[in-house]
Parts: sequence; structure tokens; C-alpha cells
Amino acid sequence: MSSMLNALIIGAGEINFGSVEGPWNHTVRLERILGPRLRVVGLIDIDEARAKTALASKLDAQATHAAWVDCQLFRTVADAVLALTQEKTPQIAVVGVPPFARGTDVPGRDLEQQLVSAFPGCALFVEKPVSSGPEDACWRVAKVLQESRTIVGVGYMLRYLKAVQMIKKIITENKLVVMGTNARYVMAYEYARKPHWWDKTRSGGPIVEQATHFCDLSRYFGGDVRLPSVVAHSVQHNESPGQLSAKRFDEDAIPAENRLPRLTSATWKYEHGAVGSLTHVIALHGTTYDTEFEVYADGYHFKLVDPYSIPKLYIRRPGLAELETHTFTEDDPFHTELATFIDVVDGRRPSSDILSSYEDAVKTYELTWAIRRASEQSAVGYT
Repeated sequence: MSSMLNALIIGAGEINFGSVEGPWNHTVRLERILGPRLRVVGLIDIDEARAKTALASKLDAQATHAAWVDCQLFRTVADAVLALTQEKTPQIAVVGVPPFARGTDVPGRDLEQQLVSAFPGCALFVEKPVSSGPEDACWRVAKVLQESRTIVGVGYMLRYLKAVQMIKKIITENKLVVMGTNARYVMAYEYARKPHWWDKTRSGGPIVEQATHFCDLSRYFGGDVRLPSVVAHSVQHNESPGQLSAKRFDEDAIPAENRLPRLTSATWKYEHGAVGSLTHVIALHGTTYDTEFEVYADGYHFKLVDPYSIPKLYIRRPGLAELETHTFTEDDPFHTELATFIDVVDGRRPSSDILSSYEDAVKTYELTWAIRRASEQSAVGYT
């Protein structure tokens, strides 16, 4: 399909336009994937100054000028509905706003439902986590999206890594049954200076907001989780091991009860009997994180190292003591997930090729909250 594709960009921040702190930048990927087919019909952001700056940066770039020349700025979806002509009706909407604005059916926090009502047939690409609101509200949103037959993809890009797909392929080809998963996420916190990130009432906390990718990867291999089985413990900010020496902001301005745990360790049972575990730590200085993800099955051990940067996959197979090593130097899962999403919208691929559906992403959201709640309950009486 070579016809023009109308895109509505929601959110003028780092998710859609990038920053020096991370690899996310959905608009750049769309430009590369669609080339001259891309027509951005609108940019929605309540912060008008930020939206103007983001659009100006695109119009100044010769390579992307054509895609953005017709872009209009709006504060709300309702404003876009009133202004966009039929010719400019969006076919895809890229939702890159904070989770407090989406994932529920509460007015003002119901972005998906606003879009479905305003632009029937428009496909949605939604960032993770799906919300910061109640899980039951997320399920009501999922029902609306399903009943409207809206094509939806959620930004759990690690599923699209070549290394992850290699593990999946080996498991399938050898008819393996996953015995367990183990995720370890150690954050470098020195340059995390935004106070709202350190306030769990605003960010959701490190499991809901950051470790969500590893919780999702765990479910991708282990399947559905028995949520009542989740057990978790944490190191709190006011405990001796939780004292941090390289903070570059004033944490005292955050109420004590809202501050983040420094370490969270959780285990759970999957529905089919396997065991999952996760350790998330706020501990390292500098900018380099330390992340690993393991899958165990009879005769096999898979270890994925540094999935956010240059992934390495170590495999031990039956009868071989030496590890098989695979390094993936040029793998952009953000590009792959968006390219897959566009192919589904164009009808070139089935919707099942979208590896993270909205319903599946809600299950990941439920797991992250189950871990957070279990860790908070276990901390009562120890802090």
C-alpha cells in the first residue's frame, strides 16, 4: 500500500520526540518507516509552548518537512475533531502522554475512549504502562476497544527484540515447557532528577512504571500469573540499606510515605506451574544500568543481558557445558514494533502479529500492581 497515511500524535514530550536520556522517539521511527507516505495531521498537547517547540524542530528538518507541513496543534481531542477535515481524518494515533491521562473511563483520564468516539476506525499505538488508574477501569477500556474492533498495539518493545524471538523460536521448535523466569533490573539513579519520578503517587513507583517491561517479558514467556501467589519484600528509603549517596535532587520535599523503595524482590507462580521472580534495585551511580533476564526449561538456560542497549543472549543447550553466545549490535525493537503495527493497519499482516495487545498489557499492569501492593504490605511494621 502506497497511499498517504494520516497520523495524529498525542503528546509532545520525550516518548514521541526523544531526549538525550533514552532511545525512545516514535516520530523518528514513523518517518523512517513511512517515508513520503506519512502525513502528520495533528499534534495534541495541553502544553502549547512544548507543542510549538516540537513542531518547529520538525519543520526545521529538511528530511521531515513534507510529513509535518500540514500539522495542526491542538490542546484536546475535542479540538482536533472540530478542526480536522474528512481528508485529514487520522488513520493512526500515537498515544505518548503520561499514564494518568489514559487507561480509564473517568472523564479527563479516558484518552482511548475519546479517540474511539472521535475517530472510529483509527488505530491506536499506546505507550506503557496502560494507565496509572484502577485495574478494573483498564478492563472496561479493553472491552470498549474490543467491541469497536480498534487495532491497538502497546509499546512493550522488548518482545520484538531479535534475541527474545530467538528464545521463543527455540522453545517452540523443541517443544519446551518453561520452568521459570528470573528478571533483574538494577537502575543507575544519579541522573534521575525529576522529583515526580521519585514520588510513587505520581509515577506509580519503580515496579509499575519502570520494571513493567521486565514484568511483561516475564509474562511473555511464563504466561498468565496467579496474582494471589505474588510475594514481595522491599528495602525502604528510611532503612539503613536504603540510604542513597548520589541523589541530585531534594527528596525531602516528597512526603515520606510517597518515597520509592530502593529494592523490591518478588516471586510468583504462573498458571501452568512455573515460577517467576523479579528483583528491581535503585543502586548504581552514573548512567549505565545493569539488566538481565533468564528463562529456564528442561535442558536449557537462556540469559539475555543488556536488552536496552546491545543485547547479548547466552544459551546453554542439552549436553553442552559451554555457553552459546549471540550479540545483536543493530537491533531497534522500537522500529520493529511500529513497523509491525503499520503493516497490520495496512492489512499486510494479521493483527496477531502485534505482540502486545491491550488486553495482554492490562495483565502486565495487574502484575506490577500486585508486586507493589505485596511489597508495601510486607513493609508494614518494618519501617
